[in-house]
Amino acid sequence: MTDAAIPSDLEIAALISSKICHDVIGPVGAISIGLQLHDEEKDEDARRYAFDMIRNVTGQASVCLEFARFAFGASGSAGALIDLGMAEKISRGYVVNGKGKAKHRLNWSGPPGYMSKDRVKLLLNILAAAITALPKGGDIDMAIEGTLERPTFRVVCRGTGARFPQHLNEYVTGRDAPPLDAMTIQAYYTVRLAALAEMPLTITKDGADIRIFAAGG
Repeated sequence: MTDAAIPSDLEIAALISSKICHDVIGPVGAISIGLQLHDEEKDEDARRYAFDMIRNVTGQASVCLEFARFAFGASGSAGALIDLGMAEKISRGYVVNGKGKAKHRLNWSGPPGYMSKDRVKLLLNILAAAITALPKGGDIDMAIEGTLERPTFRVVCRGTGARFPQHLNEYVTGRDAPPLDAMTIQAYYTVRLAALAEMPLTITKDGADIRIFAAGG
């Protein structure tokens, strides 16, 4: 990416806001429909079904918002450290109840402790990219190696039809990068985070698997 292609902070904020709204508008709309069904139906089974739907999509919306709070938000003051145990919990919820929708399995390997905010945000955004690499579901092996101060992230995406994460490789290589919009901003933001955290990304295809690698200097 050239300097001319770098959007302003206001443009990035607007696009990330659009992405978060896009991720939660479906569950929130489903909650509204579920409440309407629950209020209008007289059949007890139908009311129970509506209530179960409300419970499920409320959980999905909550997981997506919690993930966005850490992946995009401040999550503390500048220079803050984030507990990797919390990052793992958020990641597992996102894979099972959020974007992964139970089609994916997360295998997390890493030490306990606290890591810099920007690197944890990078890790979470790599996870979001890894989900898009497995459109039919599969395993995401996420390993945190090295030290908490100088970590290495190794992520392997294993599953039928594994492919390069949506839009990410184009922004990493700077070749054929798509225009920025609410659907591409996460890939772009991941690359910007990698630069900020001084952990450049490498994406390769190893047989049927996709590998994402980020290492600090």
